[in-house]
Amino acid sequence: MSEQVVIIGAGVIGITTALELQRRGHSVLVLDRDGVASQTSAGNAGAFAFPEVEPLATPGIMRKAPKWLLDPLGPLSIPPSYAPKIAPWMYRFWRASRPSRYADLLDAQARLMQVSSSALERLIPAVEGETMMQRDGQMQLYESEAEFRISLPAWDQRRAHGIEFELLETREAIAEKQPGLSPCFTHAGFTPNWMNTIDPKTWVQHLAKAFSDRQGRIETRGVRALTPLEHGTRITLEDGTLDAAKVVVAAGAWSHHLAQTLGDHIPLETERGYNTTLPPGAFDLRMHLTFSGHGFVASRINGGVRIGGAVELGGLSLPPNFKRAETLLNKAAQFMPGLNTQGGTQWMGFRPSLPDSIPVIGPSPNAPDVIYSFGHGHLGLTQSAGTAELVGALLDGTQPPISMNPYSATRF
Repeated sequence: MSEQVVIIGAGVIGITTALELQRRGHSVLVLDRDGVASQTSAGNAGAFAFPEVEPLATPGIMRKAPKWLLDPLGPLSIPPSYAPKIAPWMYRFWRASRPSRYADLLDAQARLMQVSSSALERLIPAVEGETMMQRDGQMQLYESEAEFRISLPAWDQRRAHGIEFELLETREAIAEKQPGLSPCFTHAGFTPNWMNTIDPKTWVQHLAKAFSDRQGRIETRGVRALTPLEHGTRITLEDGTLDAAKVVVAAGAWSHHLAQTLGDHIPLETERGYNTTLPPGAFDLRMHLTFSGHGFVASRINGGVRIGGAVELGGLSLPPNFKRAETLLNKAAQFMPGLNTQGGTQWMGFRPSLPDSIPVIGPSPNAPDVIYSFGHGHLGLTQSAGTAELVGALLDGTQPPISMNPYSATRF
């Protein structure tokens, strides 16, 4: 049996792309080993973080990394047993953080954010999704004037890319927007156009239903390998084979394994993110909060509070270390003194991350009928709608709204 387009992965990137290709008139089948929103798309912070144009690989970050890495529960950690395996990725990460490379990465991230913001505003009414959005803004918090001053170049970069914000330089100004925070926060930056979904899993399920209601097909089937054909691609499944005219690989942290079956070696690593979701009534959270110096956030999820973040570079196989989630929750209780930490649900997910913080969006170097769409790191939800439109343009052979060179799989 031959299909027109097969998308591998039913997370937010895969499902949003399926909807976009369907809108363009394609017959689309989505395959996923575990079903819709079963991995990272289920438990992230729910933020559409369009103001976050700064790549993770920033100049000077490697001077901070040793201090972080010595703390197994800090904002960035690598389990000792995993350190040798990730060394080549860390070397690429260091190279990406050089000032000469950083400016290009910042520009690529900002352009993708602009495309994604516009695309999301088209998508929301198309799927009657406004009731699932929270347009309350975001506040980034700092514990001293020195910490705040260090952040100012990043705010200047946001200004240069047309991002609206307000800088708050008193505790009173912070409390006016978000009561109940510790007085240790002296400064903040508020981005009013930041938005969240009420629940990332529910949002992806909502998109999947819209896709299915329009005769789209989603099947729970595992994919093992891809093989180029003279015309199209053969997909080896756990229960047989399937031929497709076009394939989109959007399998998140597992995508590079499929790329390897085509002979493409893409340096994808896994940031293991942790969180705890507290029930409604845990705290009167007015907006998304980012605790800048501690690598975690607080967001509203279904009326409750989700505390999560940090980076653990530990691959796909090591067991979770939920002490990291507990550490984040304990910090949140210090910074949000009225937070009720009882009754929470812990979670760990795999963020697919490339060393330069920029996703791969484009054809496989070895199989032109396969389009890669993965490696968004923390920003899969944020960049999903824009990525979907870019993949649609590539698949249709039309001109994308931005240059695709920065996102090419050949850049490595």
